Order: sequence, then C-alpha cells, then structure tokens
Amino acid sequence: MKVKTKDEIQELLKVLPERIVKALEGKAELPRLIEIILDLGKSTEARFSNEKVYYLPGNPVSQADIDFITSKIGQFTSDNRAGIERTLHRISAMRNRTGKIVGMTCRIGRAIYGTIDIIRDAIESGKNTLFLGPPGIGKTTKLREAARVLADEFNKRVIVVDTSNEIAGDGDIPHPGIGRARRMQVPSPERQHAVMIEAVENHMPEVIIVDEIGTEAEAAACRTIAERGVQLIATAHGNSLENLVSNPTLSDLVGGVQTVILGDEEAKRRRTQKAVLERKAPPTFDLLIEIRERDTFAVFSDVAKAVDTLLRGKVPQPELRVRTKEGKIQVEKPREEIPEPTKEEAEKIIREKEAGPLRIYPFGVNRGELERGLRVLQLPAVAVNNLDDADMVLTVKSKARPGTKIILAAEEHKIPVHIIKKNVSSAIMKFLKFYFKAGREESDEAALMEVLEAIRQVKNTKRSVDLNPQNAYLRRLQHKKVEEEGFRSESVGEEPKRRLRIYPEK
Repeated sequence: MKVKTKDEIQELLKVLPERIVKALEGKAELPRLIEIILDLGKSTEARFSNEKVYYLPGNPVSQADIDFITSKIGQFTSDNRAGIERTLHRISAMRNRTGKIVGMTCRIGRAIYGTIDIIRDAIESGKNTLFLGPPGIGKTTKLREAARVLADEFNKRVIVVDTSNEIAGDGDIPHPGIGRARRMQVPSPERQHAVMIEAVENHMPEVIIVDEIGTEAEAAACRTIAERGVQLIATAHGNSLENLVSNPTLSDLVGGVQTVILGDEEAKRRRTQKAVLERKAPPTFDLLIEIRERDTFAVFSDVAKAVDTLLRGKVPQPELRVRTKEGKIQVEKPREEIPEPTKEEAEKIIREKEAGPLRIYPFGVNRGELERGLRVLQLPAVAVNNLDDADMVLTVKSKARPGTKIILAAEEHKIPVHIIKKNVSSAIMKFLKFYFKAGREESDEAALMEVLEAIRQVKNTKRSVDLNPQNAYLRRLQHKKVEEEGFRSESVGEEPKRRLRIYPEK
C-alpha cells in the first residue's frame, strides 16, 4: 500500500497556530498522527496510530487559537464539520450553549492506495457490498479506494454521495483519491437519502458509493437503488452482522426480521419454539464485510444465508482474510455447515434420542461426581456439555432461582430442571437413586406392561392411545418397546405430565 502522508499533514499544519506546529514538528511520530484535540483552557492533545498520546507544552488552548483555525478552514455545516479544501482532513467543532466554538477535533485524512487489495474481488464482483466496523478502523478509506479503482481501472460511471465531504474532501474540487469518480455533495446529513435517489435518477451511474447509512430513509433509498440494478457500496452503523440484524432501523439492509408462528410439525422438525424470527425479504446487500481489525476482514459472501443462520440461533461462518506484517494475505475458508435435517431425518433423530441414554446437563454441579455416580449405579445416562444436547438439567438450589439464566434457557429449550440442595457427592447420588428408582425392576416392568396393553387397545380401536406420565428414562424404555412391536410413538405434553402417545400401524 502507498500512503500520501507528508503533503497531507503539511496542509493541516498550515491552519494551526504557530506554537502548536513547532511542538508537533519535533515529534518523530509525526507521519503517524491521527488527530489533534483542542479544548478551551486545556493543553493541546496529539494522538498517534501507535496509541501514543502527547500533551503539547506551552499555554493552554485560548479562544484566539480556536478563532485562528476557524478563519483558515471551510465553513462549518449543520453537523458541525468543516474541512480544508482538496484535503481529506475533517475538523469537527464543539459548541457551548450559545453556539460559540469552544473545542475542536482535527482528524487527519489520508489517501491510502492499495488498501482494498485484500477484498478487491468483492469490489470487482458487481455485487452490492456493505462494510461494517468500529469508528476509525478505515471504512471510509475503503470506500474512497473502491471509487478510484472502479472509475479508473474499470471505466465505470461511479458517483460518490459525499455527506460532510468525508470521502472526497472539502471544497468543490474532489480529492484525487477518488480518481475519475464523480462526487455529489450533501448539504446536510438529513438530505443524504434524497441525494442518493437524485444520483440514480439524474446521472445514470453504474456504481453509487455512500458512507454511514444510519436512518430508515437511507435504508429505503439503498433498496430502491439496488432494485434499479445499480451497484451499491456503502458503510453502516454497527460493528457486526449481529448488530445490524438486531437494529430495527437498519435491519432492512439485510432483509429485515419478522416473527413467524410455526405449525406443530414444522416446530418439531426445527426443534424450536413455535414463535420464531425469520428474514422478511431478500437482503439489499449481497455481500457484507466486517472490518474486525485494521488488517482483518470477515467476508460473508451470502448475506441471506448468514442472516438465516443467525436467526436460528447459530453462528454464521464467514471467510476470514488477514494481511500479515509481511504484507501477505492469508485466507481461512469457512467451515462447512451441516444442512438442516429433512422432516423424516428430524423424526428419526428424535426417535433415536428418545431411545438412547438420558442426557444430563450439569449446571453448577460437579461433572466428575455425576459421571462417577452414573458408573457406580450403572445407570443408562450420560453427562453432556451443551444444553442443546440435553434432555434435562441438573443444578443446585442457589443457581435455580426464577429468572436466572439457566432457568430461562431451559424453558426456551423445553427441558425439565431438577434441583439438588448442594453440590456434594451424597446429594448427587441421592438424586440419581430417586430419579432412576434404584431397584427399579418393578417400575420398568410395569411401564413396559402398560405399553403392551396400550398396543392391544390401539389394534382394536385403530386410534392413538396415551400412556401414563413417566420420567425420561422410563419413556425411553417405552419408546423402544413400541418400536419393537412395529408401532409408532411420540412424547407429548410438558413435564411433569409428559407421556407417550402410541399410534396405529401404518
């Protein structure tokens, strides 16, 4: 990457008071300067990209210092931002209650050429691309370079919608960092959405580039532009895809979110609640890039799929791209996702889970002691690591108060919670003996006899029959017996009244 640094910084130094310039010119880190902060009555503060902060010596900032800078720069707009003509520097004002400027943040703007090499394929793809990331990480720099590459190297008609002259600098002549791309200035942030639509309707662009999508009107304008076949490259407020999905104002950029009530069969197939969140429409942006660090990018090449995965409670797997200190680009492909099971596969999974060993999720309970108790008593159960794999939760009284995290999670998964007083071996053993009814042969036999009696009834009436409620262990034995007899069964109802329902032969 090539950075035009020296000339850019000199342009900023020209508008600063002489005493501040002299203090800065003595710093070896001057090429790394990020911003200069001036607050009335305080020392001037200089911040650098290597995280160093210097408080410049000399008198504190005076009103004369602030007035000197104001006289040298462009006019402040309604968002309290100004610039220096044909540079990328941004000067933001802080005002008192009467409107008088009492503080300034002078942000250094740099044109960095080659900064999109790590994601150049995404820019060239013609897909609508959205950048996310924290402030100051380089999103606007990526937009500027994308405009130059598409306009100069691909001869596309590119229009930059430039609010507060962030992308192409202050003044009527845009900074050369955007190449042959055209720039439409936005008089105030509230007008950004209108200028976006005007750009499409009046100037026939092939690509529109816009910074900081932050309102519902701007999100709607993005969808309008995308529907007209114009490539859109933009940034939005938010650090990650998850932030965007949960933002009611901007979620439309990735398809929007709505609540859907599922039927019983579909809820069972998905193994979820009946009320679920689903994507409302196709995403405006086909491709999303999270800038996690300055040289680390997470690329979601299929935004629709990533959003659907997120709404199902899973973590979407992006492609990770990293530029090393040596300048090499490393790419880590996403792990292959396991496809969602079909209805038949889901039913088989449920039957196998019912027939297998009881899965216990210990929360606040010693896993080693639980596993030892299961071995000593030779019980048909295992301890699992995840709530998603569990049939029941075993926890202690102190962790099981109403509204606690584990109780809410168990309710969401519709899993029963069993509570012991203390996390000690004796309490764990006492629970296991009680739950599995140590010396349980009579209970097992009675439960299986009930299955045979119910099957005879099903054969005679050709109707389904419900058994008496049983714990998960006995239900497993009953399911297995029903399957051996050639019939079909499922567990119905909620704990503690959960029971088997046996259906006629197919």
